[in-house]
Amino acid sequence: MKKKHLYLELFLSMLYLSTFTFGGGYVIVSLMKKKFCDELHYIDENEMLDFVAIAQSSPGPIAVNGAIILGYKMAGIMGVFICVLGTIIPPFVILFVISMFYEAFMSNQIIKELLSGMRIGVAALILSVVYEMLKGEMKSHMKKTVLLFILALVLNGYFQFNVAWIILGCVVLALIDVYVKGGRK
Repeated sequence: MKKKHLYLELFLSMLYLSTFTFGGGYVIVSLMKKKFCDELHYIDENEMLDFVAIAQSSPGPIAVNGAIILGYKMAGIMGVFICVLGTIIPPFVILFVISMFYEAFMSNQIIKELLSGMRIGVAALILSVVYEMLKGEMKSHMKKTVLLFILALVLNGYFQFNVAWIILGCVVLALIDVYVKGGRK
């Protein structure tokens, strides 16, 4: 594939995904998986899970972090620039327009109902991402994945633990697991 064609495809794909993604980074992750794993076959599901883990645990918006990782994988530094640009243009334009008409938007009952309805769709998309990620991980690490998932859910949902501490704990557990397995070899 020619570089110019790849650059254009990456930019237009990220621009499209970012334009029609409502609800944050986890929603764009599921759309990126469909586009780049299932449709274009640029990356496989395991790579996508790794991208999500890195993007989620890095500072900054998950959509931009995902674009950085994907862009670098596909086209190096130029790919990073192209993917990030495609990712940030739509929210910037949308927020700029909304800020100009904020009072009119917030007092309009139709807009309020529209945003309320979108929340339901966003929740469904986030659940879809969680299901896909969990399904992929359960294939290789069934017991550990289920236990960590339940533990993280309880710690965050019931005890209100900060997600950063939960992620850090999972990283430590993974490092311990790698060390223990390495010790057996």
